[in-house]
Amino acid sequence: MKQIIQLNWQYFLTAVMFFTRVPIKLNGFEEAHLNKSTRYFTLVGILVGMVGAATFWLSDILLPQEIAILVSMAATVLFTGAFHEDGLADAIDGLGGGWTREQVLTIMVDSRIGSYGAIGLVLVLLTKYQSLSYQSSAFIPASIIAAHALSRLCAVLVMFTQGYVKAEGKAKPLATQLSIPELMLATFFGLLPMMFLEMKFLVALLPVIIVWIWFSLKIKSRIGGYTGDCLGAMQQLTEVTFYVGLLASAALFAN
Repeated sequence: MKQIIQLNWQYFLTAVMFFTRVPIKLNGFEEAHLNKSTRYFTLVGILVGMVGAATFWLSDILLPQEIAILVSMAATVLFTGAFHEDGLADAIDGLGGGWTREQVLTIMVDSRIGSYGAIGLVLVLLTKYQSLSYQSSAFIPASIIAAHALSRLCAVLVMFTQGYVKAEGKAKPLATQLSIPELMLATFFGLLPMMFLEMKFLVALLPVIIVWIWFSLKIKSRIGGYTGDCLGAMQQLTEVTFYVGLLASAALFAN
């Protein structure tokens, strides 16, 4: 039992190391641990969400809500090193500018950002900011934590349902398909923060499901599976969709 706990702690720290800028030194690190760490991606999402939520809560004491939201967004970007935002821009560039599978993949690995990626990234960040701005300050911290956990579950579900399409890449060590117990653990942490929201906000899951299906079909038809950039794009797209869904569900049940 002690060995199992130690291994899982190692897997969690590996996930934190891979998806955040937290300086972690692991003893006995193996590349295979990256694959095993997939089960804790959603728990890392909770951690990132807590950083954003705490930053907003502290900033909101002295600053206007809109500025506190921007500070919170900046905190999560700094904490993750813009890992997912970079994936979103690359994925949009590739899918928008490439005609063939090979062109799409070639554009995705280009370190330069193109017009499609820049426009898409700006629109997503602006929508995220506006969607949070229309929420009450008391509700925003729980909203942020739930969104970060749920959106990473959406990325994990892509890994479970599709295959990695590149011979090499940042996400290659993660590409082995999850087992059912690993998926269940990731799902548990991905949905756990939803327990702290009112039941009416479960309606916000519907647009998230729609976007997940749409983007999953998009990458499947265009490149035959996923890349690391596609996972980052899925996380960003479903996160912002969840915020919009919360506003829609609040309006739906307003009367």
